[in-house]
Amino acid sequence: MAINELRAVATFVKAAELGSLRQAAAAQGISPQAASQALVQLEQHLGVRLFHRTTRSLSLTEEGEQFLHAAQPGLSTLQRALHGARRGREEIAGPLRIVAPRSLMLEVLWPVLEEYCRRHPQIEPDVQMDDRLSNWVEDRVDVGFRAGQPPEGGVISRRLMPLQLVVCAAPAYIAQHGAPTSIDALAQHRCSGFRHASTGKPMPWEFKVGDEVVARNITAALLSNDVELEARAVVAGQAIGQLVGTTAAPLVRAGQLVPLLTAHVADHLGLYVYYGSRSAQPSRVRAFIDLAVERLVGNTQFVLQPHELAAGVSSPPAPAARGRRRAARS
Repeated sequence: MAINELRAVATFVKAAELGSLRQAAAAQGISPQAASQALVQLEQHLGVRLFHRTTRSLSLTEEGEQFLHAAQPGLSTLQRALHGARRGREEIAGPLRIVAPRSLMLEVLWPVLEEYCRRHPQIEPDVQMDDRLSNWVEDRVDVGFRAGQPPEGGVISRRLMPLQLVVCAAPAYIAQHGAPTSIDALAQHRCSGFRHASTGKPMPWEFKVGDEVVARNITAALLSNDVELEARAVVAGQAIGQLVGTTAAPLVRAGQLVPLLTAHVADHLGLYVYYGSRSAQPSRVRAFIDLAVERLVGNTQFVLQPHELAAGVSSPPAPAARGRRRAARS
């Protein structure tokens, strides 16, 4: 139904209810002239006269009576639907569909979602953990998160934080095998590998070399498609790993891992939030995006700072030095 027809029907019903075209105009926030014109257009469209009217009185014709009984229920239903849609846009309540990488959901994004749910207890989160970029239209996603490069496909995205790629090892591994002094020296060590979620192939390691980022295929002594399992293997001293900063930073600060080859830490990747529209977002979606931006942009909790990287091992420590470090920790 065209919007002028909807307004004309609404004007007709309101005039019939109030018995006055002027009062109907005031109730709808339009001028009496606009209300009169809408009624005339409706009568012309239907080909019948709906009101007997003079300058002082207004009464329904037989056809107007029949049309009122037929139109009132449908108009009331439509008005309730419009009101519900506007209320849904304004209220912070109802379902919130989120898709995010499994590797980042628990450590990075769950604290944001948990705080949001405490603030707005009527929110109903529906979280899909997937390392692939979902079809946000088909999956009816409200908010998505992606690690890596910014998503494409007609979505709006914002970078929340850099994702460092940190080569690291457990102190026990370094004590037993030493630390690599160069990227090429990694070939002499046991290294872990991560399988790509879509291709199933081991992902190359990426390093900052000068102003460029270079990729190297590293032979893996241990392969996994799970970030947590890979991290546990590295912490256990089974291998050297290149871990994302969100995983590595807490473990380095806890003394469980030591950053290696720190001059080559790359941070060209990022954590991005993406969504479909700026203008037609319900309040519940906009408020969650705003909280994610507030909590994550500039947050150093998951990013190793220069002084922390500088404290890492850049060359194999001498046996005596290793002994002193063990003594200092014990």
